[in-house]
Amino acid sequence: MNTEAGALRIDKWLWAVRIFKTRSLAAQNCKKGRILINDQQVKPSHQVKVGDVVTVKKRPVFYKYRVTGLLAKRQSATIARENLEDITPDKELKKLDVQKQIIQEHRPKGRGRPTKKERRELDKFKKKGL
Repeated sequence: MNTEAGALRIDKWLWAVRIFKTRSLAAQNCKKGRILINDQQVKPSHQVKVGDVVTVKKRPVFYKYRVTGLLAKRQSATIARENLEDITPDKELKKLDVQKQIIQEHRPKGRGRPTKKERRELDKFKKKGL
């Protein structure tokens, strides 16, 4: 399971522990600056070691994980969970709850687009709600 050198590419590790569905998605997020290791932006080829803290920016939450093991290949979810420790602060996780509570607009099928008057009422309601 563990690599010989004691280090592994970050994009490979993110994919192996199932944070991203594909390795190319993990690499893209590294290139966009959404992956931090010990609070430093990294490229996909950056080496991650046991004990490093990896921050993953998935809007609206910044997830934090501590590396507890290195997986070179994707394996079962239970094995993947053993190789990382979720240390995301509760404050960040509460952002998900707030987003779920935001009122979603629903318009019955067949009603068409809102009229100008309906649009103004919706906008007024949204401003008061926020």
